[in-house]
Amino acid sequence: MIVVLSCVVGSTLRGSSPAGATPAAATDEVRRTAGVESLVQRNDTVWEAVVHAPTMHTDIPMHILRPKGAPSGAPILYLLNGAGGGEDGANWLAQTDVVDFFADKFVNVVIPDKGIGSYYTDWVADDPVVGRPMWQTFLTEELPAVLDNALGANGRSAIAGLSMSATSVLNLAIAAPERYRAVASYSGCAQTSTPEGEAAVRGIVYVAAGANADNMWGPAGSPRWARNDPYLHAEKLRGTSLYLSSGSGVAGQYDTRENQAPGAPPVENQILVGGALEAATRHCTEAMAHRLAALRIPAVVHLPSTGTHSWQYWRDELHRSWPTIDAGLRS
Repeated sequence: MIVVLSCVVGSTLRGSSPAGATPAAATDEVRRTAGVESLVQRNDTVWEAVVHAPTMHTDIPMHILRPKGAPSGAPILYLLNGAGGGEDGANWLAQTDVVDFFADKFVNVVIPDKGIGSYYTDWVADDPVVGRPMWQTFLTEELPAVLDNALGANGRSAIAGLSMSATSVLNLAIAAPERYRAVASYSGCAQTSTPEGEAAVRGIVYVAAGANADNMWGPAGSPRWARNDPYLHAEKLRGTSLYLSSGSGVAGQYDTRENQAPGAPPVENQILVGGALEAATRHCTEAMAHRLAALRIPAVVHLPSTGTHSWQYWRDELHRSWPTIDAGLRS
């Protein structure tokens, strides 16, 4: 095991709040305290890191997949987990071949291990369950510089996510258009301000975290719901390499007991619940694809005839989207 402890810039304002909590928006002084607390090598390519998030007054654990030998000069792919935020067994490391897939690729893959039910966004108010997540600030403003420095990265980055975070990655790219050269969104819903979209978001926030989405983007009708609707702001994705995908909801090759991912729910649940969820994200993804086409914004769109809301399909989409992501990182 190799342990590298980076210098921490300022620690006097750190608190002990739970992950995702902060009493107020960060001041400039607090923002400057972001830093890598630890960077630990677990094997040839897998590292574990802890990064302080000053706006949330907490430390964020993450896994980082690095090229063998940890060379400098590689770009960064931020790979977000779904509604569980990586805090449960449903995450990229536990349920896909992500370690093996990236073992021979010249990229640092950063997977945060927090963010349950947060939509990786900045919340407008404190929530009694999750505090006040400020993930947009952390991911777009605080984290990139300290990780680029710690990893010797080349300053280029991309972002990808599934399910809940498939919406988040589009919003993050819209909020910080110069930050990400490529975005991949698997089985998400880009329409958050329609009645159906808002209901889905509220349901995910409550079921995943027990939190109230009024504290995230405000009550129904609040302008923040429209502000965080990627469909409405798709123009801001122009110039970004884009990949969108969703299954149809119809059971496919991985919806059998023999072919499920490790830790998957009962196959009946995967087919019925996962099928309904994927049918909904298919509608959203088709709408977003049409919106991009109307704006003449290029995107790679994969809409297979089968597939439920489950990990084996997302694994395949990560593989399929890599050329698009890689091309963006090289551009």
